[in-house]
Amino acid sequence: MNIYRIIKGIIYFTITILLVYLITLVFSLYFGNRIITGKEGKIGLINVEGVIISSKSFIKQLERFSDDDSVKAIVIRIDSGGGGVAPSQEMYEAVINFKKETKKKVVVSFGNIAASGGYYVACAADKIVSNPGTITGSISVIMRIPNLQSLFKKLGYEEQIVKSGKFKDIGSISRAMTKEERAILEDMMLDVHEQFIEAISRSRNIDLEYIREIADGRIFSGRQAKELNLVDNLGTMEDAIDLAGKLAGISGKPKVLSEKKKLSFFEFAKDFFEQSSYLNPFGSEPIKLQYRLF
Repeated sequence: MNIYRIIKGIIYFTITILLVYLITLVFSLYFGNRIITGKEGKIGLINVEGVIISSKSFIKQLERFSDDDSVKAIVIRIDSGGGGVAPSQEMYEAVINFKKETKKKVVVSFGNIAASGGYYVACAADKIVSNPGTITGSISVIMRIPNLQSLFKKLGYEEQIVKSGKFKDIGSISRAMTKEERAILEDMMLDVHEQFIEAISRSRNIDLEYIREIADGRIFSGRQAKELNLVDNLGTMEDAIDLAGKLAGISGKPKVLSEKKKLSFFEFAKDFFEQSSYLNPFGSEPIKLQYRLF
């Protein structure tokens, strides 16, 4: 097949994905957050949606609810297949610190998907409520490094590398990976994977060996996760809100406060380019450790 037809097909495919993404983002910005009114007590609602790239917005919302004495508990709604290792860990630690400093309860509600990094964040909560059909699990680490050596040869492109260390260009997209390089990366991934397992064991009080047996990247339905003790209850977001209210000692229907996103061109462009940069395997940082589904 002609190489230019392949490139043309990739371009068309990419444009289609971007259009779908833009439409999804607009609907998310307009309709993604909800405010539920009630009579007594307040529950703070934080939404974690899409690929986890940054922890900044999440932590700011936690801080805002931490300073609000009228907010008695937090519900974190997760609809994410995970993302970066570092932001997932930062969000997890932020929830742990929030509970220690405020003594407020945290309940997580699972949406369509709450896997890998999304599940990592959830483990920090006091309780996890999942829909029976939620996709969850994927307790693992993944790294994608494209090898464009054959394509570069066809295009007549060649890289000249000057380096001071043997492994300085580890993960180069212009050549195949060596056995030594693969061993180094796999060793690093095993350590990051172990950190995930330890966080689950510590937060949910589950034996390490038990977690290791199921932490091989497999996914579960919410109902299967309940049987494996990875979640606490089966139910909807409303059930999670009611549970948070009970844990906080709120009588009656709690009032739920959530940050309403404002649609601006600047924020829209910023989110778009951040997502595109992170998901692009050919970017300036080809080595990306991810707690991410698929």
